[in-house]
Amino acid sequence: MYDRILVPTDGSDVAEAAVDQAIDLAEKYGAEIHALYVADTDSIAYTLGTEQVDRIRQGNFNEMTELRQEAEAATGYVTDRAAEHGIEVVEHHEGGRPHTMIGKYADDHDIDLIVMGSHGRAGVKRALLGSVTERTLRSTHVPVLVVDYRGTEE
Repeated sequence: MYDRILVPTDGSDVAEAAVDQAIDLAEKYGAEIHALYVADTDSIAYTLGTEQVDRIRQGNFNEMTELRQEAEAATGYVTDRAAEHGIEVVEHHEGGRPHTMIGKYADDHDIDLIVMGSHGRAGVKRALLGSVTERTLRSTHVPVLVVDYRGTEE
């Protein structure tokens, strides 16, 4: 039923909660997991120049140590957790609008299921779903499993 499962991650507790669900499904169906980190270029465009944003959109984080480390830590968490269950993970770092890049990645890699948290690091209290999750639901035809995270965020 599921051969390829995508876990978009920003390294937040919410994203990490979705990892366990993805691993459980990957074990059950013998699926491979793809961990995707998307640097939100709309959010960071104001602090970086156009040239830097273009590099990020191309997935080139090498010159931006902090961003590269954040991306590697986020997808690395997925890889480490999956390795505990004998599951290999394909890690990918991208730049752009998160929901757009998630949908594009899913289409380009024949993803069967997207597993993501109910809101991420930039979650707004008043929203039931985070904006990235909501936009992903509206913009893709790939099934999305939304993991309800009930943390202590204030």
